Amino acid sequence: MPPKKKAEEHKPPPLIGRVGTSLKVGIVGLPNVGKSTFFNVLTKSQASAENFPFCTIDPNESRVPVPDERWQFLCEFHKPASKVPAFLLVTDIAGLVRGAHEGQGLGNAFLSHIKATDAIFHMTRAFEDEDIVHVDGDVNPVRDMETIWEELRMKDLEYLNAQVSKLEKTSKQTKNLRPEYECLLKVQTLLTEEKKPVRFVEWSAQEIEILNKHLLITSKPMIYLINLSEKDYIRKKNKWLMKMKQWIDENDKGARAIPFSAAFELKLLEMETDEERQKYTKEVGAESVLDKIIVDGFKALNLEYFFTCGPDEVKAWVIQKGTKAPQAAGRIHSDMEKGFIMAEVMKFTDFKEEGSEAAVKSAGKYRQQGRNHVVEDGDIIFFKFNAPTQGGKKK
Repeated sequence: MPPKKKAEEHKPPPLIGRVGTSLKVGIVGLPNVGKSTFFNVLTKSQASAENFPFCTIDPNESRVPVPDERWQFLCEFHKPASKVPAFLLVTDIAGLVRGAHEGQGLGNAFLSHIKATDAIFHMTRAFEDEDIVHVDGDVNPVRDMETIWEELRMKDLEYLNAQVSKLEKTSKQTKNLRPEYECLLKVQTLLTEEKKPVRFVEWSAQEIEILNKHLLITSKPMIYLINLSEKDYIRKKNKWLMKMKQWIDENDKGARAIPFSAAFELKLLEMETDEERQKYTKEVGAESVLDKIIVDGFKALNLEYFFTCGPDEVKAWVIQKGTKAPQAAGRIHSDMEKGFIMAEVMKFTDFKEEGSEAAVKSAGKYRQQGRNHVVEDGDIIFFKFNAPTQGGKKK
């Protein structure tokens, strides 16, 4: 009998975007739509939120803890000396205006800040306020979304035109540059004729590899944040909501849209006690959606995390989806990846249901996994490894 063929190792499909765990979400929108107020509430920082179109000139960046009841449960169970949640990196980017791709306002600098992010919170204003001037004179969120989309598209196109022009000459002399030239031509046509974002297309693995060299703005996942007045948010009504939903369905089908109110969130933040907040939200029949926004932003980056836990520390370790056990161990220490032996894995649900590690083992739900194990979100993992000088076990 001929020898059996070795089973091919499954490789996850490549993804557009940077590889890594220090990925960022940028808050993008026109001036005076509530970006800095939202950022202040989100991060409890003191970024300037004055009523002036370019008050946020340098991007403000902050780490926002990702809310997770599983992590909270593990902290309460172990009562560790150190508690480390997962974090979402958020950047507040100063407002874009029409013509930003040509340098209007402070356009080019802002667009370069957007290019440095990995996903976008696209914030749009759907509230009226005579004290807060709109850069275009009146409130029209559909027009504003079109403005932002057009600026991002044109910035990508400006970059692509230069790249295609350069490759048109060099690819004739260097054949291995031909695939890159043809891929960028395809993107150029997409943005020029179809006027669709890069993220709309199913690209081949080779094309994704090429696109990841260029990190185009329209390839980044986008979540729409619709900023309502406190009154509209509480009563769940606004004349623009259906029109905005229709625009998003037509132009960015499948994208998440989250109505919220920066004014409502700020009011909750300024209350002194949780009891006061709970009383107010019960009275008005509306809840904060900050947790939802943070979690959706984190997921948009294609990130997840596993837990290590014990009396010393409960920590969420951020990894990209599809990460295998040795590389996950390497997030803790490079020696653990090099000397990886196995991962001892518990599902969080099993741990919570059974009540302890020993009970999980008794129930036969404690797994020993090898090098090809793909770590899943919320796994509780104990890594065994050969250290350079001595064996060890990391909890």
